[in-house]
Amino acid sequence: MNSINLAGAETSEHRVEDSLIVSDLSVAYGRRIVLRNVAVEISRGQAVGVVGPNGGGKSTLLKAIAGIIPKLGGEVTLFGKPLSSQRSRVAFMPQREIVDWQFPVTAADVVMMGRYPRTSLLHRAGRHDREIVEEMLDRVGMLEYRDRQIGTLSGGQQQRVFVARALAQEADVLLLDEPMTGIDASTQEIVMGIIEEQRQQGKILLLATHDLFAASCACDCLCCVGERAVSFGPTDQMYTEETLTEVFGGPVMILGQQGDRQPAHGYMPGHAVHHDHTHEVHD
Repeated sequence: MNSINLAGAETSEHRVEDSLIVSDLSVAYGRRIVLRNVAVEISRGQAVGVVGPNGGGKSTLLKAIAGIIPKLGGEVTLFGKPLSSQRSRVAFMPQREIVDWQFPVTAADVVMMGRYPRTSLLHRAGRHDREIVEEMLDRVGMLEYRDRQIGTLSGGQQQRVFVARALAQEADVLLLDEPMTGIDASTQEIVMGIIEEQRQQGKILLLATHDLFAASCACDCLCCVGERAVSFGPTDQMYTEETLTEVFGGPVMILGQQGDRQPAHGYMPGHAVHHDHTHEVHD
């Protein structure tokens, strides 16, 4: 299946105005095509987990939507307009591994970067922006660390700061690249709670993740990618042995049943274990 429309029906004018739509998106690195003809539609108030094997294109999909990397073909529209004309409405949180943690900035400086799309050379950050920064640091439990150099924080603390930066942008779309990787249980709980909070506020969220169980708890839908959208639909239909075996290209064993979404209290870390040949998903 090369393309999947989440709605499964012709897009109405009303739906276009409330949706992020990816049409026939293809991305290549040199001669290697990483994504081919991906087509998805995500409406306000939906959280989508992007899952798949290493190198399958999860991060690439988020970066292409955000406009960070060029597209080989296809189109991305947000609320009926080309996304390229409204980038400030999209917040992207990168993987921790690609960040220079030695850069001489504080936690507050990093979160303030989320305000830059709403400022300009003629309108620099002011009192309101500083209040937003403090509010978002407090939201992720990092206000007391606001003056700490970002590299001196723990991995979980760094992730919280980058979540706060994404929130500070006050965007309509949040693209989170591996938000659950390398963090402690308390940070996982905070991130899961924020995902649900933003979803309830009508935001659109996509999170690329290796943590299948976290995605099954936090997301309405799963988008399984491996050079293309292998499948895309409601989580309870995608979180199956058959689908995940196709996605990961090998046997997948799912132990137990998918739990109800309880992002504030019901997430149990460490329940998605990937082996070289067999993928076990525990819950």
